[in-house]
Amino acid sequence: MRALRVIGLDEDGKSVILEDPENRGERFTLPADERLRAALRGDLARLGQMQIESGEAQMRPREIQARIRAGESIDQVAAASGMPTHRIERFAYPVLLERSRTADLAQRAHPVREDGPDVQTLGEVVAHSFGLRGHDLSDTKWDSWKGDDGRWIVQLHWKTGRSDNRAHWAFHPGAQGGTVTALDDAAVDLMDPNPNRTLRTVRPVTQLARQALEATPVLPPIPVAEEPVQVPAQAPAPVAAPAPVVAEKPVQEKTPEPEPAPAPPPPPVKEQEPAAEKPVRKDPPPKRGKKNHPIVPSWEDVLLGVRSNR
Repeated sequence: MRALRVIGLDEDGKSVILEDPENRGERFTLPADERLRAALRGDLARLGQMQIESGEAQMRPREIQARIRAGESIDQVAAASGMPTHRIERFAYPVLLERSRTADLAQRAHPVREDGPDVQTLGEVVAHSFGLRGHDLSDTKWDSWKGDDGRWIVQLHWKTGRSDNRAHWAFHPGAQGGTVTALDDAAVDLMDPNPNRTLRTVRPVTQLARQALEATPVLPPIPVAEEPVQVPAQAPAPVAAPAPVVAEKPVQEKTPEPEPAPAPPPPPVKEQEPAAEKPVRKDPPPKRGKKNHPIVPSWEDVLLGVRSNR
């Protein structure tokens, strides 16, 4: 863009004559209309109104501010309207200041818990929670916008490693700073006075990381030689002594017994002559003090059936 120098007015007084300082022979004319006068006065509202009336602007200032107040950025509004960024900034600047001021007020509000509003403010609770988790509070960014229901939404944005974290609260302005209510799990975790688990610091797998994982060849597993398991040696079981081998007696064949010979006839019994009478002998009386033992018959007496007098 070249810088031009004002030479003066045209003869009719309706145009301004401009000249290029580098090329003195090249001159330009600029109509001296209401738009030029508003630009010289710095009246931005009048300039925007004139752009709307002329049809140059595709989005009204009121609509631009409404979209900025709803949370959109200047670049998003410029892309949606097709207008240059510097034109959007004229109307977005006051709304951006309003959003920043609301975020500061929300940090002084009191979080609402189960038993009522907390004594500490939201900023104090977040600072204490960040200290317990080892995060840097200076790397955080606060923002706010107005939702569709008319409530102000406050956002806390911070990064931990490669993780991009956001927590949201609903801000209710009121006496003593107002109150805030957690809207998501990240906000609830930050308000927990005794956190038992850390916040999520793992970033989801992106498309590039997924493609890299799929392109990585999968190597076959390396066989690992298993070490032989040493089994403790057991004591050998006692070997039973061999039983003595008993030689089997040869089975003798039974020979037929010979038939008994017929018994000879008994010899004739000779009649004995009557024996002479023997004198009777009187035995002496047994001595006292000695026991009489029974008389045992002899073998001959038993066979012959004779009773002995002994």
